[in-house]
Amino acid sequence: MKNKIILITGATDGIGKESAKALAKQGHTLILHGRNETKAQAVCEEIKSETGNNNIDIIIADLLSFQDIKRMADDFKKKYDRLDVLINNAGSCFGKVRETTKSGFEKTMALNLFAPFLLTELLLDILAKSPAARVVNVSSKLHEWSGKPDFGDLQLEKNYAPVKAYGLSKLYLIWITRHLSSLLQKKGITNITVNSVHPGAVATNIWQRSDKGFIYNLLSKLASPVMVKPSCGAQTSIYVATSSDLENVSGKYFANKKIAKTCDKYYSPENEQAIWDYCKKITEKYL
Repeated sequence: MKNKIILITGATDGIGKESAKALAKQGHTLILHGRNETKAQAVCEEIKSETGNNNIDIIIADLLSFQDIKRMADDFKKKYDRLDVLINNAGSCFGKVRETTKSGFEKTMALNLFAPFLLTELLLDILAKSPAARVVNVSSKLHEWSGKPDFGDLQLEKNYAPVKAYGLSKLYLIWITRHLSSLLQKKGITNITVNSVHPGAVATNIWQRSDKGFIYNLLSKLASPVMVKPSCGAQTSIYVATSSDLENVSGKYFANKKIAKTCDKYYSPENEQAIWDYCKKITEKYL
């Protein structure tokens, strides 16, 4: 399909914004998710002006709220009759002090794992209306630095550290990507593929947004000059979302526009199932 309908979360800044610009230049219909309507509308107008593509829309939601995610999915379905590509791009690394959402969930897990899980589940029916739909989950190579998962403390109440939480959330995102791909195949749903991507070491503001402690703050400042620009970091997401070479390719992890190996030190089918079941359990009220 030449003109895809593409929804990108976290599209008002960083990798999401650069992905939106590039995809708009290709002529696709873009729906840009953001938290702040004023900012989202400004980015929408900026992309229209820069690309000449007027098929750009916005959708507003706080992805730290399951209720808001449900409302966002409902709003999308009222306006569009299909979805060709969902890019779950929104994510963050929070500060050195553990924070929770209004519902009591640790914020890193809520935004980086539970939100893409719930949004994807809620949009599966409209993704199924596309002849060839794709879900792209933006993970990170930092999943390799997560350390050993504690399945008795998935909310990190006992052993929280910002980069640990980030790494684990991105590890679990890879696992649920694989799991959903397998479930779709078992159900005979062949028109939806699900893959995860590593964008590279990208200079985005998630690393400077909050105080992560002296060591992490210092490392972030030292690393920033050698990190790639968001426009470079967007390339793998764009490739996995649109490349004709990837028809029917599902359940894979990509880096530098190639299938890459994940760190499977702590992987097992049982662990994957445990994470899937946990995500399902805490979001079931909204499914």
